[in-house]
Amino acid sequence: MTPEASEDTGVIVPNNGQRKIGVSGAQEPSAPPPARLPSPAAGLGYKAGPAGVRTQCQGPKTGVGMKSVLLARVLVLLWVSKAWTEVLVQPDFDAKKFSGLWFVVSMVSDCKVFLDKKDHLLMSTTVVTAAAEGNLSVHMAFPRADGCNQVDAEYMRVGSQGHFRVPALGYLDVRIVHTDYSSFAVVYIYKELQGALSTMVQLYSRTQEASPQALKAFQDFYPTVGLPDDMMVMLPKSDACSSGDKEAP
Repeated sequence: MTPEASEDTGVIVPNNGQRKIGVSGAQEPSAPPPARLPSPAAGLGYKAGPAGVRTQCQGPKTGVGMKSVLLARVLVLLWVSKAWTEVLVQPDFDAKKFSGLWFVVSMVSDCKVFLDKKDHLLMSTTVVTAAAEGNLSVHMAFPRADGCNQVDAEYMRVGSQGHFRVPALGYLDVRIVHTDYSSFAVVYIYKELQGALSTMVQLYSRTQEASPQALKAFQDFYPTVGLPDDMMVMLPKSDACSSGDKEAP
């Protein structure tokens, strides 16, 4: 059976299997978010930063030496770290209130893999459980033509509540930007997939129908990190993972 790269998770997932993701306890340095950062917006908990380097999620070109690729990535990260003003997280983020079942109803990303597949993606589910030290235990289920792929991952807290990294998924920087806990959340992800960096924003909803308030918060935020409307997709409903849906304990 040949595994495939999943844009949904940033990991290699078997075509019709389930993969358990483990995270080592070793402390790793937090990587910076993307260089184009948001302008002020009332009530959403983020602030402006300088313009900078944009990268798309596509692997290195054929014929480029590995040393050159690695050097280029290091230089980009060093440059971005100097120009970085962070995307702020939800004030007073409460992991227990955030726990439970969420539907990923919409996504936007500058990743080429995502853009090639976005018209064929379906609505996925995420079940969040508050863990020790501000971490989150997350169960994700992704419907596909061949069934339901499922992944478990530990979202490791970085500094403030609501700010995470997920090394096993290639998520360098995850932030809960805005949530009312009861109906929606806007989630920002800076990730590495297939050797390239990209930005993604997801809209979580407690139901399969996002509220007007949720859509407005999502649509107000993602342009501020340089993502245009034509990179966004509203995800169709699917029953492929209905048996795997579960409420938080």
